[in-house]
Amino acid sequence: MGTLPPPRDDDTATPSSSSSCRRYAEEPDSACALCPRLSEFRSLNRVQYPDFHNAPVPAFGPLDSEILIVGLAPGLKGANRTARPFTGDWAGDLLYPTLCEFALAQGVYGANPNDGLTLCNCRITNAVRCVPPQNKVTAHEVRNCGVFLRHEIAAMPNLRAILALGGVAHGGVLAALGYKKSAYRFAHNARHRLTPDLFLLDSYHCSRYNTNTGRLTAKMFRDVFKTLTTYIAPAP
Repeated sequence: MGTLPPPRDDDTATPSSSSSCRRYAEEPDSACALCPRLSEFRSLNRVQYPDFHNAPVPAFGPLDSEILIVGLAPGLKGANRTARPFTGDWAGDLLYPTLCEFALAQGVYGANPNDGLTLCNCRITNAVRCVPPQNKVTAHEVRNCGVFLRHEIAAMPNLRAILALGGVAHGGVLAALGYKKSAYRFAHNARHRLTPDLFLLDSYHCSRYNTNTGRLTAKMFRDVFKTLTTYIAPAP
């Protein structure tokens, strides 16, 4: 992976140094209180849904992957319930079968973390690790969790491509790495070179709303993965 921008000043507030986070992915504590609004919402959900995960959702997939997929945030009855990104909600019903189609996952997606599905050469995380009220995050929450996203990226030695699902994820990736959003305009299936060895690819989020309104079709989503896998494929 190419050289990334220097760590932001607020990286020093995290438990691990930049060098140590390159050996493992720093995950927020289960009682993370960096975002008071999200912490309070988790507490309310623990009362209403005591059998749910109700904590920051960890990334899924091998750290030695070449691809990192970044979503927005866990869904209330999806990843916030199951503790696996995009698992148990509509977005996962589109994402995981598409990953299987492009040989980026093996097994059958069963909408639960015990379905035996494994990822191949890709890892999945979110710009914000905790479920937000009404599925809406604030810029402050994206910035807070960007520290963990930067550590995630630094911990992936073979990383060549980041797929951002939605404009918030796109902006979160750029902010976490210290790039100006104005220099990299979000557009579906747009590719942005960040370093000689790393590019950012955009897609509309695979949400129920986007698919129901036709903003994102299954073909449009597959086209993004064609772009992604063509770039990652080894040279003949």
